Amino acid sequence: MIELNSFVYGDCMEYLPQFPDKYFDLAIVDVPYGIGEDGSKNHTRGKIAKAKDYKGYAGNDLKAPDKEYFDELFRVSKNQIIWGANHFISKIPYDSKCWVVWDKENGESDFADCELAWGSFDSAVKIFRFRWAGMLQGDMKNKEYRIHPNQKPVALYEWLLSKYAKQGDKILDTHVGSASSLVAFHRNGYQYIGFEKDPYYYDLASKRLDLEKAQLSIFNLGIERLA
Repeated sequence: MIELNSFVYGDCMEYLPQFPDKYFDLAIVDVPYGIGEDGSKNHTRGKIAKAKDYKGYAGNDLKAPDKEYFDELFRVSKNQIIWGANHFISKIPYDSKCWVVWDKENGESDFADCELAWGSFDSAVKIFRFRWAGMLQGDMKNKEYRIHPNQKPVALYEWLLSKYAKQGDKILDTHVGSASSLVAFHRNGYQYIGFEKDPYYYDLASKRLDLEKAQLSIFNLGIERLA
């Protein structure tokens, strides 16, 4: 079985069957929405801040995952947060009052003002406000370099962890994309396994995650020397 704290190149469906039932405490996934957007046209859509030109990714977002994927996701994880579920809610087998709203504060553009995530928790709807409009970001002092058309901010994943995870949880991300999720998991001390099947974005995401680990290692070394 795959070791914890691994980022795997490959289709998650080739690997999920090896995990026991409810192995992961939480799955936070950002699957294809099935709306035909692979990011290759992003640069034409910004109005306030110029949108970056990205390479399209594998699958082209032509359809959301099938029933087999969701069956496996719910089998291997105790709880789930599923981004974009409003586009394919008929594939989610359970009702829930738990929804997450990310207000991107993106002003005038033809991108969505918000993104929604379905959650399996017994909690009310929660909203996270963080600007994400081209070159404009909610934390400009710690601005993230954007490598993926569907990249979400690390701050969003850290907020999700603060609301829905507890220390010691094992977390799954089946569609890693930019690695914002894995950066947040690593930074906050969570064990994880992530998958990405697009070779171009797997390479970029791996480099981003490795850089994060290297920076934290240098920081921790400095703390030890001062102690």
